Amino acid sequence: MVKVTLKDRFSALKKIPAFFKLVWHASPRLTVASILLRIIRSAIPISILFIGKLIIDQIVQLNHNKASVSTTYLWRLIAIEFGLAILSDALSRLTLLVDSLLSDLFSSLTSVKIMKHAAILDLDQFEDSEFYDKLERARQQTAGRTILLTQVLSQLQDLITIAFLATGLVVFNPLLILILLIAVIPAFITESYFNDKDYFLFRSQTPERRELDYLRFIGASDETAKEVKIFDLSDFLIDRFKFLSHKFFNANKLLIIKRSLYGTLFAIIGSLGYYGAYVFIITKAISGNLSIGGLTFLAGSFRQLRSILDSILSRFTSISQGAIYLVDFFDFFNIQPKIKLSATGLPFPIPIKDGFTFKDVGFKYVNSEKWANRHLNFTLLPGEKLALVGENGAGKTTLVKLLARLYDPTEGSIFLDGHNLKEYDLAGLRKQVGVIFQDYTRYQMTAAQNIAIGNITEKENRELIMHAAKQSLANVLVEGLPGKYDQALGKRFNQGVELSGGEWQKIALARAYMKDAQLLILDEPTSALDARAEYEVFQRFSDLTKGKSAVLISHRFSTVRMADRILVLEKGELLESGNHEDLLKKNGRYAELFRLQAKGYQ
Repeated sequence: MVKVTLKDRFSALKKIPAFFKLVWHASPRLTVASILLRIIRSAIPISILFIGKLIIDQIVQLNHNKASVSTTYLWRLIAIEFGLAILSDALSRLTLLVDSLLSDLFSSLTSVKIMKHAAILDLDQFEDSEFYDKLERARQQTAGRTILLTQVLSQLQDLITIAFLATGLVVFNPLLILILLIAVIPAFITESYFNDKDYFLFRSQTPERRELDYLRFIGASDETAKEVKIFDLSDFLIDRFKFLSHKFFNANKLLIIKRSLYGTLFAIIGSLGYYGAYVFIITKAISGNLSIGGLTFLAGSFRQLRSILDSILSRFTSISQGAIYLVDFFDFFNIQPKIKLSATGLPFPIPIKDGFTFKDVGFKYVNSEKWANRHLNFTLLPGEKLALVGENGAGKTTLVKLLARLYDPTEGSIFLDGHNLKEYDLAGLRKQVGVIFQDYTRYQMTAAQNIAIGNITEKENRELIMHAAKQSLANVLVEGLPGKYDQALGKRFNQGVELSGGEWQKIALARAYMKDAQLLILDEPTSALDARAEYEVFQRFSDLTKGKSAVLISHRFSTVRMADRILVLEKGELLESGNHEDLLKKNGRYAELFRLQAKGYQ
């Protein structure tokens, strides 16, 4: 386990200004209010102690001179102390309110920043487990760092309070400050050591904690319930969950026990230091060098100083610990996409003149030695309907992701109308490419919102949404729902209606009709539809794509044969190319696959 040095701690504290910059952006007014409230509160402890000293000295004086001293001054002092106590309580509650509001705003701000940054990162980064660990730690820090905010502000308040309290002790005897430091420093070192252990234990458990969360989800989810039941997976999932949680428990238990034992030992040392100083103050009072009020004031100041200094040193380890976690938080934002938006990119050509050209294109996934695609050389002509055929794992979906520039080639280049695809404005490119993947998302939203996903800027355009639904044959389905287009889909929220696989597929297909894209890509778009629905969908798709380029992936040859040209892929490489009739005449891989499928219908 890697050790965090004091240098590492102070280095991590450099992240605090960036952290407070985010806090300031969350709410400048609440940030200022929180700081001002704490400055005011920091002066109250010394004020109450000093008023208490005056009260005790006044009582002693009254006892010695009962007849000659007025009690008016005493009651005035008591009233002032009462007022300070009320003010302290009110300021404490007001500070808690301000901090709570500020924490909520900060949590929302950082969550939005994480979502925004995640949106610009590359697709292949999301397919890397190390990236997911960083993303998970960033998510966890969103809520955790609101605690850091309170800790840093409380540290500021306590430091000012210490300055007030320490002044009285230094004036009386500087030796008391030295005793105080000796009493608290061992406990601080111990706390710092175990915080380091806790941080690295937590960090090392990140991948398995993700698995634990995943098991918790699939063990009790509407999305997985049917398979958990039919395959009797419950015991398997529970056993795995118990194994991991027990493993975490044992690791944490050992650390907690050691922390408790050492903490108790050094707490005793701290108590010895405190009572040694207390005895010293009492002897001064007995010798007549200190009044009873002075004794109360100094003893109270020392006790509060010890308590606050304990808090400050302990909180320092928490703050430096939090700052180390901040490194994880900001590290996520340091991850930059390789595919970047460009303000000076070329506009997407409307209409496309020469088409998309692949020149010796190859692609390899992160941490993989295997090529998903290799040596791809072909052109998708303007207005051409291209079908991709091949067994699972042949690289069909990867190819269309390269076409939509969700990935950049590992080798070779893709050109559009003679210009490298990288030269085009990425946002403009994505607007002109409509894609429906086979693993489309079933959003737990209304039917209208689910369809509008295809062109979210038109989410309020009900006429366009209804037209898209009609084109994909989803209109009859939606009109039959209780809430029609405003009906919530999925069972996650109240009043939601679950759809069948084929019904969901019609909703997803409607997304393709939401924008007037120059290139349409359908990846296994009709796998859950019956033969009649599939035929109708592709008739409409054929009409929609007139004059536009289209790429479709399908294992059904009745669909594939409608394409102008068919590319046959095997192990990521282009094996054959031609129309349906030409490929049958070649009697190659395509003809073999076609005959195998046809035989299944005989």
